[in-house]
Amino acid sequence: MTSETYEQRARIASNANFKAPAEKVPSSGELMALRGVSRHFQTRRHNTLAVDNISLSVNEGEFVCIVGPSGCGKSTLLNIVAGLDHPTGGQAVFDGRRIEKPGRERIVVFQEPALYPWLNVRANVELGLKIASIRRSERKTLADRYISLVNLRRFEKAYVHELSGGMKQRAQLARALAVEPRMLLMDEPFAALDAQTRDVLQQEFQEITTRLRTTVIFVTHNVREAVILADRVVVMTPAPGRLKTEIAIPLPRPRGPDSHAVVDLAARVRAELQHDIYAAQAAEDSYAI
Repeated sequence: MTSETYEQRARIASNANFKAPAEKVPSSGELMALRGVSRHFQTRRHNTLAVDNISLSVNEGEFVCIVGPSGCGKSTLLNIVAGLDHPTGGQAVFDGRRIEKPGRERIVVFQEPALYPWLNVRANVELGLKIASIRRSERKTLADRYISLVNLRRFEKAYVHELSGGMKQRAQLARALAVEPRMLLMDEPFAALDAQTRDVLQQEFQEITTRLRTTVIFVTHNVREAVILADRVVVMTPAPGRLKTEIAIPLPRPRGPDSHAVVDLAARVRAELQHDIYAAQAAEDSYAI
């Protein structure tokens, strides 16, 4: 990955392109709402409908996981909420205002940590604060708080190449939390980790979001992970992505991956997914024949 690519992704993750909010539009009280959102992608050869007529609201302090087959538009929806992409139909609204640009109140956490390799952990965590012109003393206080929160105090002077995969994700999370956003947008942040590290981070992340009452939209392919983390799981259909169903997760925290209640609810979510996946595969096989 080139230095330019690292810089671009790190700036997106810090929402360095923050601009004033757009014109106010009527709100029904949600922190974030997608209202009839669709997204077409047009090329010279194809006109692809990625997501179709999605309506979804997220309340402040709520943790919502989005699951669905590959290619159903989960990341497209996340990019629209982040202001990195725009719907071709419908509208996305945050705190009563149409989402038109990235903003510091909506921070993205990527699957691959978008960290500057030439900066140590502390400098990476302070990056978004520095771009936002936060005073040095306040940057230090905030960085101290969130580096400690993600258990990286011993490694705050370490560089990216000296960190494990889990440590890199902790550093990325600390940087996102340090600017104290109102919403975290997370695109499969634990997918590339080994199973043991993923289990540990799921437990730590439950504690962090419960303590901070952070609003989260979390995209994942891992059904059990969704049940462990979420207040509500949103299931999408195969492309074009539509909202198939929403499943409330009324389980007390902390939740463990081997809890019978977690396993039972994960089976319910998986059943919702598999029916559509098999139907889509059968249709594709029929078309191929």
